[in-house]
Amino acid sequence: MSKQGTVPNKFAPNWLSQLDGRRGVTQELRQRYTAMTNDLGGAERLSYAQRSLVERALWLEYWLQTQEVELAEGKAFDVGRWTQAANSLQGILSKLGLERKAKDVPNLQDYLAAKGGTQ
Repeated sequence: MSKQGTVPNKFAPNWLSQLDGRRGVTQELRQRYTAMTNDLGGAERLSYAQRSLVERALWLEYWLQTQEVELAEGKAFDVGRWTQAANSLQGILSKLGLERKAKDVPNLQDYLAAKGGTQ
């Protein structure tokens, strides 16, 4: 399967993993994925459904940004589609939660014991 050079025009599952990692936009979107999943307590703690919602949120955010650039450049802009996408993004983000969640980290004694560094 070949890597895509750009973000797809329509959402598709696993679209982020299909992007060419050498491109700046891919690196930025993967950083956003990491930031969003870290805010939710870490990707490893998220359910499949939560990770799926994160991908959809990132795609919608990217799509909204591209529409805003086109508006700024005087190109065609569909305010109805933009509003619908913005409302969808808001719903997804509300479902995921807008507050940061702490990652589970062991206390120092447990960490050292696991590494064999204490008695």
